[in-house]
Amino acid sequence: MKSLGRWLVVASALLLGHVHAAAPARPLIAAAGKIALSQYLSTAVDRGDVPGIVTLVVDRDGVLYEGAAGKLDVAHHVDMPANALFRIASMTKPITSVAVMMLLEAGKLGLDDPVSRYLPEFESRQVISTFNTTDGTYQSRPAKRPITIRHLMAHTSGLGYAFSNPTVARLLLGTQKSEPELPLLHDPGNRWTYSASTRVLGQVVEKISGQPLDVFLRTRIFEPLKMADTSYVVSPEKLSRVITVHRRMDGTLVEQPNAPTQQAPVRGDGGLYSTAADYGTFLRMLLNSGSLQTTKLLREKSVRMMGENQIGTIVVEEQPAADPERTRPFPLGAGRDKFGLGFQIAARDERYATLRSPGSLSWAGINNTHFWIDPNRHIAVVVLMQVLPFYDDACIRTLRGFEELVYRHLG
Repeated sequence: MKSLGRWLVVASALLLGHVHAAAPARPLIAAAGKIALSQYLSTAVDRGDVPGIVTLVVDRDGVLYEGAAGKLDVAHHVDMPANALFRIASMTKPITSVAVMMLLEAGKLGLDDPVSRYLPEFESRQVISTFNTTDGTYQSRPAKRPITIRHLMAHTSGLGYAFSNPTVARLLLGTQKSEPELPLLHDPGNRWTYSASTRVLGQVVEKISGQPLDVFLRTRIFEPLKMADTSYVVSPEKLSRVITVHRRMDGTLVEQPNAPTQQAPVRGDGGLYSTAADYGTFLRMLLNSGSLQTTKLLREKSVRMMGENQIGTIVVEEQPAADPERTRPFPLGAGRDKFGLGFQIAARDERYATLRSPGSLSWAGINNTHFWIDPNRHIAVVVLMQVLPFYDDACIRTLRGFEELVYRHLG
């Protein structure tokens, strides 16, 4: 018996040693790295690339770095606080996508369900076959297949956005229709086109849950994760923390004063206000495979599916600047990256070996709010600015420079 007992002790010790050896060491940014990151943010402000910026680096266990530089409100000389409220625009999309995955886990929908099962207006959609750019007239034909939930989450539905697609912009002239009501640009599943697809997903969430989207997100995601600063409406006591938006015009940043109230339409594809800390909490939940501390939103399998290629052999395509005041061509990684269920997936490219790992997940908002999740390095990063146009050269330079420094100093 004594021999058996000693064997069990030794075996347990070996097993525990194996478990500890297999667990990855927690990422670290040393003090010198934090100083370098903060100096970089100040330099970006000083050279006029951005008027203000907030950044955050997290791992599964907490915050590795938090930095803020510049002004919240330039005209009123208000310094940028780390808890500034940003209009995160299309960074709303991944949150809506998580809501859809929650309904999937509950057995309320399937990824390959036709959207028309929940929204009948999407039955028998037409696809543009010929288009006259001069007068906006077109011919159409029936789509070869129905739009599915998967198509919407992966932006292969055939829908588009007016700011980034000239055909959609021309079709919207003189009509009261919204982007999801227009004929499709291509057959569902045939190409990747950035679109209002996630707006439709928000409507699906409302239809299935029987709740307004803002209520579903607040009660099922924000409150459980304690994301107290994320909402479609900024309460009066928080208005002083809302950053102003700047537009770069002829190389000069022009500030747009904040309105006395801050409220956005409730949509699945945009509209949320949030902070770097709140969004970092959301990303930490995903780094932890759907859970954070005692809160579990998704199963590990669901989070893994969100980061897997859902578009097959096609790739993320560069989207043109149909409205140059709002956007430059985007996104980074166009021509090689894939798309999952709500996230762009970085492909391997040796030219960017010092940046985020292949397989990293990302998206952004039109006012140049950006994030990425690097499952290989077990970190997520939030970079928040409020400058138009989207993909402004100086903003992207700031983003990429910060990214390079993060990985240089990540231990």
